[in-house]
Amino acid sequence: MPQTDAAAVALARGGDSEAFHSLVDRHSRAVYRLAYRMTGSPHDAEDVVQETFLRAYKQLGRFESRANFGTWLHRIAVNCSIDLIRSRPHRETAHDGTDLEQFGAAVERNDRAGASPERLMMSTEVHERIAAAMTGLSAMERAAFMLRHFEGRSINEISQSLGLKTNAAKHSIFRAVRKMRIALEPFVAEPAARGSLIADH
Repeated sequence: MPQTDAAAVALARGGDSEAFHSLVDRHSRAVYRLAYRMTGSPHDAEDVVQETFLRAYKQLGRFESRANFGTWLHRIAVNCSIDLIRSRPHRETAHDGTDLEQFGAAVERNDRAGASPERLMMSTEVHERIAAAMTGLSAMERAAFMLRHFEGRSINEISQSLGLKTNAAKHSIFRAVRKMRIALEPFVAEPAARGSLIADH
């Protein structure tokens, strides 16, 4: 078995199936964790894992040897998760202009507020709270939250990736952040953050 990803990729490009299998063995768990966070479904996560490695195998010729294989694979997994989520039937709820402006402003306030959920994930108890809270998010809320707060995507990028209007993407992010903050309120020590959370209600 090749000792490095770079060596395995080089062999896999030459048709060595065992080398590619070694890449699957090394990265499948990480891809599954990401896919599960994005989709919220073990079955969908398994589908994403399979599609991710299938795409990776087909696109090995495009992989730049100087790049990090894990990072490259991560991007493919995100795109596969998005494709799966977009393939699900969903319905956007209509909102008037005032509501949408408030949603946009709330997103910006939440982004600026301290003690965001992802900063607390080192705690086992908090991690469990996050996992439980994530199950309460819709597919679009979950995907939008992950893309915004874990992938660092812009609102425009998220709306394009998920096939949503910009305001709908903001709405999904705001609702997800609000649900996560409610779930993590006991762990947020800053008074200002608590005040912001109460004000949101």
